[in-house]
Formats: sequence, C-alpha cells, structure tokens
Amino acid sequence: MYIDTHAHLNFNAFKEDSFEIVEKCLKDNIWMVNIGSQYTTSKRAVEIANKYEQGVYAVVGLHPINLETGLVKIKMDPEEIQYQTREEEFDYGKYKELALQNINNGGKVVAIGEIGLDYYWKPKTQIRKKLFKQKQKELLLEQLTLAKELNLPVVFHCRMAHQDLIDILKENKQLRPNKAVAHGYVGTTEELKQYLNFGFFIGLNGIIFKNIEGIDFKEIVRETPLEKILLETDCPYLTPPPFEEKRNTPLNLKYIAQRIAEAKDVELEKLAEATTDNAKNLFNI
Repeated sequence: MYIDTHAHLNFNAFKEDSFEIVEKCLKDNIWMVNIGSQYTTSKRAVEIANKYEQGVYAVVGLHPINLETGLVKIKMDPEEIQYQTREEEFDYGKYKELALQNINNGGKVVAIGEIGLDYYWKPKTQIRKKLFKQKQKELLLEQLTLAKELNLPVVFHCRMAHQDLIDILKENKQLRPNKAVAHGYVGTTEELKQYLNFGFFIGLNGIIFKNIEGIDFKEIVRETPLEKILLETDCPYLTPPPFEEKRNTPLNLKYIAQRIAEAKDVELEKLAEATTDNAKNLFNI
C-alpha cells in the first residue's frame, strides 16, 4: 500500500469529485492525508476524513502565504480558495477547537500544518520585507505552540526560507516538534542534513521530476535515509510525467515512488513498505 502524506482533495480543484477520488484511491490501496491551508480548507479536510473509518486523515493550519499581513498582494489561486477571501488572521482558539473536536472524535486530525515560512511573494522595500518576515515568524510560533499544546506533529512548508526556518527552530527548542516533516523539500543538501538532525521526515513529491537551478534531486533522494522518506503528491499541483497537463491526484503517487526507488536503488515494494511505515509513525495512524 501507499500513503499520500500531503494531498489537497479539500481544495476547490476537487470540489465536484473529492469523494469519488477518495473511493478510487482506497480501492487502489492508497491512503491519504489532506492538508489545510487556511480555516476553510482545514475544515473541509476534516469533513472529508470524517466520512471514512480509516485511510483518510486531516491536518489543520494556516499556510504562511494565507496570513493577512497588509504588506503584499498575493495572487489568488482558484484551485485552492474555498468560500472566503484567501488571507486571514490566525485565530488560535478557532483552530484549537477544530483540532480538538476531531482528536476527541476518532483521531482524524493527525497534525498541525501546513505551517512555516514562504518568501516567494514579498514586499519590495527592506522595511516592509523585515516586517513581513516577522509576521510570518510570529504566525509560525503561534502554530508551533498549538501543536505542542495538543501533542501533535507538524507539517512544515518552506519556500525560499530554509535557513530562517532552521534558525527559528534552533532558537525555540521548547517549541520544536519531536515529529515533523519538511514537506515538498526543495533545498540544499546541507539544509537537508539539518532537518534530518532534528529527526524530521522529508516529503518528496512530483517536483523531483523538475529541473531547478542549484538543486540536485537525485542527490537529495540519495542523502535521505529510507526510514525518513515520505511520499506525497501535493495534488492538485506538481503532476508527474506523463500527465503534466492534467490535475494531479493521489492515484499518481506510484510514479513518484518509482522515481525515488530508482534513485535509491531499492525495490519498489521495499520503498512502499518503508514509506508507509514512516507515515504511520509520523501521524500515529
């Protein structure tokens, strides 16, 4: 079996057929964890998970690019947004209540995420950039506090900000989670080693098929121990070849697994077994 540890069937891209896709995945022995990016998508992930006894789980949190900062205009993504404006202020109590309702009702909320830092969209002036980064840091620390209070692992999102995230985790050891994943990893091998030193898992998805300047994905795969690899699609994004023109789904997870198995020089069955065990370990499922 496989576990897609980072899916977004809770996004608008799947508004019409999310349950149909879930059913196909479960029949194909693929479990999935749907990740929240704001309150509405977090709530939707919980609603989907609660329809099933096992195999479908939810993660709740506020993605850094969805934080209302008033400092930068972010391009809206119609595939993601649910039923309200994209940016929001973080309401600790509201997210805590959403998580607790479901932790106490079958354990379908399995982590806080995706949370972290994202410097892709940023203000132009240095003063505004500094304030922008500070607001993201404050949001991150609030959500790490929530994860610690609820004793939940963390799904980290980080784009163009790995060293800042690593530094924050070093400076705030009391909030650093014992269990976490660096989702959709795109960074240097040195930064990879620092995440591994924290004991974190590394999430790998369809981005490993792409050519990104300065990033050697084969080396990243080789440098990540098998017992620390998680498979993910990040669907509806990052569709692997030969389906780039189509919407990604957890059904494509096997193509990512094949690519990783080749780079690690291990049998596909061994990779599937190891990554499934890793996912169950991280999310306690």
